[in-house]
Amino acid sequence: MTNAVPAKRSVALRLMSALSFSFAFLLLSGCANTSPPPGVSPVSPFDVSRYQGRWYELARLDHAFERGMTDVSATYTPQSDGSIRVLNRGFDTSNGRWQAVTGKALFTGSPSVASLKVSFFGPFYGGYHVAAIDPDYRWALVVGPNTGYCWILAREKHLGASELKRIVARAQALGVDTASLVWVSHDRVDPAE
Repeated sequence: MTNAVPAKRSVALRLMSALSFSFAFLLLSGCANTSPPPGVSPVSPFDVSRYQGRWYELARLDHAFERGMTDVSATYTPQSDGSIRVLNRGFDTSNGRWQAVTGKALFTGSPSVASLKVSFFGPFYGGYHVAAIDPDYRWALVVGPNTGYCWILAREKHLGASELKRIVARAQALGVDTASLVWVSHDRVDPAE
């Protein structure tokens, strides 16, 4: 009888962990605002064919949906209907398991402007704006519907300190609370790679 309670608690914790990775994406997706935040000009010209593929999350502002996640990546795949398939993966340290969530992104205007709306759950979309990008598409600075959502993405799991410092300075100039950035470790090998 004493083992039944821990077993039930373990199942509940695993379910909560599986949902937590998706929960914040629901919050982000549920935001009504898909416009760029004030002072943010999305990258233009933007080339989605160069942006497609896997990106590693190097830093982010903390939100419940990614809290405790390491080894986070996002893979963008253009679809024939003009949308972009978004696959986010990460390792949930609270339950020791890889988590994944798939969404859909649509350009809010011209595909040559890096202003999109992303949905992970049904008809609810949140803003996704590439605010800065390396000329060779090696790194990207992304903000959400406001500067309370920010990600630094890169094609490699690490960037040099001086380059990261310049990206952080750009984020700070946009009004991002860069002192609150969470630096994401990439120590595990993703079985999906």
